Amino acid sequence: MIPGMNPKQMKQMERQMKKMGMEMKDLPDVKEVIIRFEDKELVIPDAEVNLMNVMGQETYQVTGTAVEVEIDAEIVIPDEDIEMVANQAGGVSKVDAEEALISTNGDLAEAILKLSQ
Repeated sequence: MIPGMNPKQMKQMERQMKKMGMEMKDLPDVKEVIIRFEDKELVIPDAEVNLMNVMGQETYQVTGTAVEVEIDAEIVIPDEDIEMVANQAGGVSKVDAEEALISTNGDLAEAILKLSQ
């Protein structure tokens, strides 16, 4: 429901929206909404969420108070990547290859170049 609208206004708006091919409904029992960015998350506990469908296109409206949470970015380097960097960089140790991958945020080419210098 839209704040400040009485039930009669809401019904009129719903009828007009339906005529235009629009449908809006509340999503019940939403516990929280999380929006993830590369370095942080916006967490909206007890959010009110509305779903609007306009000719097959879904749009979500989220209402609530967001809390910003910083993400501790921990890179996971696959073993295959470590082996590839170790081999391509002239047979360096796997430990050195992993350290190079971590320092380059997992960029294979950059890690190989760094170890080849």
